Amino acid sequence: EVQLAESGGGLVQVGGSLRLSCKASGLGFDDYAVGWFRQAPGKEREEVSCTGSAHGKTTYADSVKGRFTVTKDNEKNIAYLQMNNLEPDDTAVYYCAADHLCLAIRSGHSGAHWGQGTQVSVSP
Repeated sequence: EVQLAESGGGLVQVGGSLRLSCKASGLGFDDYAVGWFRQAPGKEREEVSCTGSAHGKTTYADSVKGRFTVTKDNEKNIAYLQMNNLEPDDTAVYYCAADHLCLAIRSGHSGAHWGQGTQVSVSP
């Protein structure tokens, strides 16, 4: 059974940092792209980043460029989302997802795997 488990969320003040983790079991990250998404109350889910499987290149949403960094450890099957200089608009439930291609994750491919999410709250 494939499982993705996020952790590391919490409450932080503006300007603070958090590091989220996405631990996978039942699949190998070396064959999978990993995306980070977030959903704030009353808003649609949005993509934060996606890291390709083969080359490991990461794309970021404009809203987080320069503040968030993804690392993907294929040997340990863990992906990290380092979030610095957090803002109130970053408050959301953060999810990781995995599929063979970032395109598949974005298109809602039924074969994509999703974690249960972790709450990030940024106080003014």
